[in-house]
Amino acid sequence: MPGRVLVQWEENRRNAPAPLAVDVYTGGPAPEGLDGVVFYQVPYAPSTQGVDERLDMIARMPDLEVVQLVSAGYEHVLPLLPEHVTLCNGRGLHDASAAEHTLGLVLAAQRDLPRWAVDQREHRWAPVPSRSLADQRVMIVGYGSIGKAIEDRLLPFETEVVRVANRARPEEGVHGVGELHALLPEVDVVVLITPLTERTRGLFGAREFALLRDDALVVNVARGPVLDTGALLAQNGRVRAALDVTDPEPLPVGHPLWDAPGVFVTPHVAGGSVTFYRRARAFMDAQLARWAAGEVLENVVRPGH
Repeated sequence: MPGRVLVQWEENRRNAPAPLAVDVYTGGPAPEGLDGVVFYQVPYAPSTQGVDERLDMIARMPDLEVVQLVSAGYEHVLPLLPEHVTLCNGRGLHDASAAEHTLGLVLAAQRDLPRWAVDQREHRWAPVPSRSLADQRVMIVGYGSIGKAIEDRLLPFETEVVRVANRARPEEGVHGVGELHALLPEVDVVVLITPLTERTRGLFGAREFALLRDDALVVNVARGPVLDTGALLAQNGRVRAALDVTDPEPLPVGHPLWDAPGVFVTPHVAGGSVTFYRRARAFMDAQLARWAAGEVLENVVRPGH
């Protein structure tokens, strides 16, 4: 299926099938002359602030047929798409990277690694006993492909995993989100990896924190607004948190989350490892080949009408 294509990586342009006219756009100021673009791969960026030219460009593409994301989340793009445009996401591309980072956050929080990093910088030797990951009950809220990858990495650490998704899947041992409150008092660690929707916005707030036992850990690798920031700050260290995403984001200088007791923050980097970029380029090569051949595309989350 010939047409003009806009992608992020030069490697994809070199490998593109002959019928496609492929240009590279890596982000920043929007290029001129977007008529004729039928397939647009939005450059990957973990988070943005203010005007996002990568997405604003969509309105300037009158011939557009497909928007391809390499992020798993896509809710922010839906309002920008004409009904005839098909949307594909990057499902599966972030599984390994996000799962590794999640495991790192859990281990860092359980074994007090931020404390030891500060002690090393200040040349202080002050050993104290720390928590463990073994024998902990870990709940994964949003049990999809990334949730499965997180579970695969947790189980060798001798944990018990509780699976929760939007709807129950008894055949897979997955609880529905309606069971969340009944399950929370019995878990030690909660991992949030659910998409951001109107149903999940503020999913984890004051009531959910209150149901957790003292010293429990909440890890957010989903989207910042899934967790109520005010409710977390009100814990004042009773419940700990490890956050790769925040609300607001980016986290402003001087925001109380920076210094909140028991809170460890990384700047929305869970999905963006070297592994992700290698897999994303390979996926785009295959997706462009499917498009050129008129085949069904992978990872369609909203067909065009």
